[in-house]
Amino acid sequence: QVQLVESGGGLVQAGGSLRLSCAASGRTFTNYAMGWFRQPPGKERDFVAAIRWRSGSTYYADSVKGRFTISRDNAKKTVSLQMNSVKPEDTAVYYCAVGERVLTGTWNLRSSYDYWGQGTQVTVSS
Repeated sequence: QVQLVESGGGLVQAGGSLRLSCAASGRTFTNYAMGWFRQPPGKERDFVAAIRWRSGSTYYADSVKGRFTISRDNAKKTVSLQMNSVKPEDTAVYYCAVGERVLTGTWNLRSSYDYWGQGTQVTVSS
């Protein structure tokens, strides 16, 4: 089993910054990916960003490209999401996820990920 715990959510003004972290524990994988998804109130859970653990390759949704940065800390088994120039439309519950075998081109699919965290609320005020 894998446990994921997100932290760092909160209230931030538009144009500000916030950093989310996700700590992983439990079984380990040899070649996996970690991703961030978000779910605004009353809407579907959508892809935000992902990183392949071994190579460090990153992938972003168009809506956050240039504003958000995903990174990993191998020693601490954590993945972070640096959110800059946030907008009110970034308001959502943010979820961390791990996928054992995320195929090229499927980074944005919820079905590519096997384990999920409980989510952390991010609210951006205008």
